[in-house]
Amino acid sequence: MRWRYFLITLGFFAAFAALAVNLYNLQFKKTDYFFAKVKSQYLASGTLEASRGNIYFVDKNDNLILAALNKDYDAIFAVPKEIQQIKQADIKIYSEKLSSIVNMPVEDLEKKLSKKNDQYELLVFKATKDQLQKIKDLNFRGIYIDKQKARFYSFGKLASHLLGFVSPANEFESLKYGNAQIGRYGIELHFNDYLAGEPGNFEGDKIVESKNGQDLILTIERNLQARAEEILKKLVNDWQAEAGTIVVQEPATGKILAMANFPDFDPNDYSKSDLKNFPNQAIQGVYEFGSVLKIMTMAAGLDSGKITPETTYIDKGSATFNGRTIKNWDDKIYGKINMADVLEYSVNTGSVFAERETGHKIFLDYLNKFGLNELTNINLPGEVRGNMKNLKNGKDIHFATASFGQGISITSIALINAFSAIANNGVLMKPLISADEKPEAIRRVISPKTAETLTKMMVSVVEKNKITKIFNYSIAGKSGTAYIPDFKNGGYTDEVINAYVGFLPVKNQQKFTILIKLDKPAGIPFANSTVAPAFKELAEFIINYYNLSPDNI
Repeated sequence: MRWRYFLITLGFFAAFAALAVNLYNLQFKKTDYFFAKVKSQYLASGTLEASRGNIYFVDKNDNLILAALNKDYDAIFAVPKEIQQIKQADIKIYSEKLSSIVNMPVEDLEKKLSKKNDQYELLVFKATKDQLQKIKDLNFRGIYIDKQKARFYSFGKLASHLLGFVSPANEFESLKYGNAQIGRYGIELHFNDYLAGEPGNFEGDKIVESKNGQDLILTIERNLQARAEEILKKLVNDWQAEAGTIVVQEPATGKILAMANFPDFDPNDYSKSDLKNFPNQAIQGVYEFGSVLKIMTMAAGLDSGKITPETTYIDKGSATFNGRTIKNWDDKIYGKINMADVLEYSVNTGSVFAERETGHKIFLDYLNKFGLNELTNINLPGEVRGNMKNLKNGKDIHFATASFGQGISITSIALINAFSAIANNGVLMKPLISADEKPEAIRRVISPKTAETLTKMMVSVVEKNKITKIFNYSIAGKSGTAYIPDFKNGGYTDEVINAYVGFLPVKNQQKFTILIKLDKPAGIPFANSTVAPAFKELAEFIINYYNLSPDNI
């Protein structure tokens, strides 16, 4: 019997020894192998990537509306290390077979597949059904299909310039962001770190988990944005214009409620759009806006006490400075008129008179106080400042033309912000695009009394010209038509910028400032024919959508 116990005991010891050896091999000798395998799986599955935060619009009741989110797409990727371990595998043959499927040059594929110890190389981010089927038919070891999260924009082209888009990180960016997508324009770029979060990584034999990005709520009112874009698209197409912009702002807070540009693009498929369509012209384009600037000229004169609405002068139809003659836009001679008349009839020489009465230095000081020559610091990338360099030389002709909006260039965001200051009793606010930002007063530009007087003059302009008048509502506004400079040959072209800026309702606390700009409409029309009717259409939508009470019964 003892030999039986001996054999049984020996068997147990042998089995235990085998288990111990196997455990040793697993824990020590093959640790690197299994960790590499786990690492490869993590990289391929995207587990180490941080989930990008969502972007939201709002509606008039502050309900959140999802504008940008993450969605699963089919991706094609390679594991170069695995391919290199296959005896029969020829990287050149792999590359030649894959090239036409993944739309990548053979040389680039060879470089990717030849990287030593590389566990993951993305070949196609959003693969088509045709690409997926061809990869399946090819059945190459080391080439895989998997689900990956990518950015999806719920409303397609809506607010495309504002939102921007994302694309995969390049080799340098991947050092910080891993395989995450990186913001390239707009909100996606400006708030990239906030939205992107922090990717996970490997520290020795440990996996450090990722930290997801944060959500971002914008001040953009979804329905107002959509209506603004509809009106703008029709306006540009009807007048065969090159481009256009609409911005809507809440004067008391500085909130941007809508920001539209056309032509637009689809951020879900940005590669099919022309690169020139990506910049946000509301903040990245400078323009000579024409007669809308007469409002700022009057503001400077009224607030400095140099003129009043009743101040008169004798218009002779033209004025000459530094050898150059200025005429009225309609070639008329108005004779004796006052400053209110100057705005109502948009008299160029009357605006020149107002500027000269005010004085060059005071006039320029007010342009600067209105923020027309500085950045607004809106939380969007690539904002540029206006250009008033020609006023530095102090020439009378340059100040004369500046008084009616020619010879100085301004961004749309700076111009609407200046008009909003008038609507806000003379206080300039920082324009806001994120709902988390608190309203920030920059400075007082004009006194409340001046703001009230100027508003009445602007209302009179609307009443006189009738084009943007809405029954039972008081509206303050001004149109402008400016010739576009000839940057190649000097002087001006025969193409124009049409603009209309105004606010409503005048007597209620809840106000809306609207800017509409049209670039190079065919036929060289005046603003009253193009942007003024569009302004009225958008104003009527705002009145009905926000259920604004009449203020001029």
